[in-house]
Amino acid sequence: MMEIKVLRNVFEKNDRAAEQNRELFDRRHITCINLLGGAGSGKTAMLESIVPILSQSLRVGVLEGDLATTRDAERIAALNVPVVQLLTNGGCHLNATLVQHGLEALMQHELDLVIIENVGNPICPANFDLGEHLRMSVLSVTEGDDKPQKYPLLFKAVQAVLITKCDLLPFVDFDIERAKADIRRLNPTAAILRTSSQRGIGIEDVADWLRQIVNERQSLVAAP
Repeated sequence: MMEIKVLRNVFEKNDRAAEQNRELFDRRHITCINLLGGAGSGKTAMLESIVPILSQSLRVGVLEGDLATTRDAERIAALNVPVVQLLTNGGCHLNATLVQHGLEALMQHELDLVIIENVGNPICPANFDLGEHLRMSVLSVTEGDDKPQKYPLLFKAVQAVLITKCDLLPFVDFDIERAKADIRRLNPTAAILRTSSQRGIGIEDVADWLRQIVNERQSLVAAP
């Protein structure tokens, strides 16, 4: 019983912080996206591709989650947008309290969109609410088309799935139609977008999807 109580307390503390984060975003009219995916799936490369496009019409900030080093944050900072590195010191996921600390620095800027790049892990991050409004998961063709079946939570409660590195499809064993069908069984409504950061495939589609989400949320806030 003690283990169950401890686990419940961990989630309750996280959920309280997540609600506080969401209230902050709503008060500042900011849309927050939680970007999920395994290590090497192409999350940072995707941000490098879409952030310059989004920055043409939106004020974008990024929270970069990682176990160690600031290398990903340095890549995003080169895009000339506000970025804060969140280090878990070996932890397998971000939690809402750590995000809260990162927001203290990020909220010094006026923003329309905050993207949280979670730790590269297909399991744990999906269990923790960070205060985001929407989730976007990343599946690389180099990971294999069985990942939606093996890690269903990564695809079940998201609003979009990006299938990345599609320029490598001729060279890997990845049945994209099978992967899409498995995702659809888990999540009938999520947008599924084929992309390649290396070749620029689908990048405008991802940016358009995010822009539309932000505009819709801001329109709702502006409505009487």
